[in-house]
Amino acid sequence: MEEEKNTAPTEQAVPSAPTERFTREFGAAADLAALIEPVLEDMGFRLVRVTMSKRDGATIQIMADNADGAINVDDCAQISRRISPLLDAHDPIKDRYYLEVSSPGIDRILVRPSDFEDWAGFETKVELKELIDGRKRFRGILEGYENGEMLLQVQLDEKGEPQTIGLPVDLIYDAKLVLTDELIRASLAKAKAAGKNWAEGGEIEDEQIEDAELNDGAIRN
Repeated sequence: MEEEKNTAPTEQAVPSAPTERFTREFGAAADLAALIEPVLEDMGFRLVRVTMSKRDGATIQIMADNADGAINVDDCAQISRRISPLLDAHDPIKDRYYLEVSSPGIDRILVRPSDFEDWAGFETKVELKELIDGRKRFRGILEGYENGEMLLQVQLDEKGEPQTIGLPVDLIYDAKLVLTDELIRASLAKAKAAGKNWAEGGEIEDEQIEDAELNDGAIRN
């Protein structure tokens, strides 16, 4: 008779939150994002957002970060030097324009489900594309990501206890951390751990780029 073997159940690894952006650009900005994102990934950075505006004639803003959540001025300059020739070759805007590269800042926008895990425990404000239980805007403590939803601890009733709700990622229009002392300390700690001299915004200033003349693909922040 074959002896039965008792085997302990193996723990299943909890799947990590997706790292693909759920926010998307439209029109020409979407074309630029598709062009830029693979280059940033090859450099070890991640695209946060691309915007195009008529500020100062025409401005293309690229917001980027890395997995450490810490990006500094030197990183932004490196990105600019790599992206500027690429934009020159593809000529996204016929007229002259400025290229601007920055970090998301401390009170960063959240664009990936993995951001909900990385910044769990911090106060967050969220705007939805449509109403849920009669409201579009929520504010509370970010608790992570699960089954396609952002988990947010909110106070729905002034007299009630805080409760955790799930907000479907595909309904999120905008999600952003709220600037608090706790968040500032955590952001500085992340930067220190990553060996970065981090500064708010992490933007490039005109005087920090030598020979940054206004022309097609000029670099500026």
